[in-house]
Amino acid sequence: RQHTSSFKLEHDMTSMPMRRLGRNGPKVSALGLGCMSYMQPGEEAGREAVRTIQAAMDVGFIFLDTADFYGSGISEMNVGKAIRGRRERAFLSVKFGVQTSPTRGIIGLDGRPNSVKNFATYSLRRLGVDMIDLYQPACADPDVPYEETIGAVADLIQEGKVRYLGVSEVGADLLRRAHAVHPVTALEIEYSLACRFIEADILPTARALGIGIVAYRILADGLL
Repeated sequence: RQHTSSFKLEHDMTSMPMRRLGRNGPKVSALGLGCMSYMQPGEEAGREAVRTIQAAMDVGFIFLDTADFYGSGISEMNVGKAIRGRRERAFLSVKFGVQTSPTRGIIGLDGRPNSVKNFATYSLRRLGVDMIDLYQPACADPDVPYEETIGAVADLIQEGKVRYLGVSEVGADLLRRAHAVHPVTALEIEYSLACRFIEADILPTARALGIGIVAYRILADGLL
């Protein structure tokens, strides 16, 4: 298991531009590597995933984004293998809370506090680390008060299992509610020249609260 005591992203040695994640967060690579693709079963697929992740890290991709539901943990296991011996040069962003069927279909959300802590336990084991850098509910569970879900992540931060709180796919109201429970470091959400809905309310709210934006689908799936 890897320890995070040697976390030194502030002094990264690559030429990748760095950005501070939110007003008070760490510096991470300006470009992140989404690891959803690295969830295919099989030994060869796993080896290829590890080689790809390590190649990206070699050229400065420090921000690695995965989720416990990507391949029911396969992505996390591949990321864990890829960062062995180089944990200090990886910033791990992990999403949780999406329930899937054996055929990988999405069947629901689970933001209950006990479930959140259970998800984190297994993610830590699959990643082979003692701490997740950025932990975030993938979506808000409509059946659980958002404050309870966020409070569970805040507990994990107090316990030293998570460094920073992130959120994903939420509007300005939920962003404010989450931030009132515990400071939010980053919001993961779609944003590009082709998709600018966050500019009306979400982006100004994030800026006012000092929350960084982790934008995905920035090239609109190739459209741009």
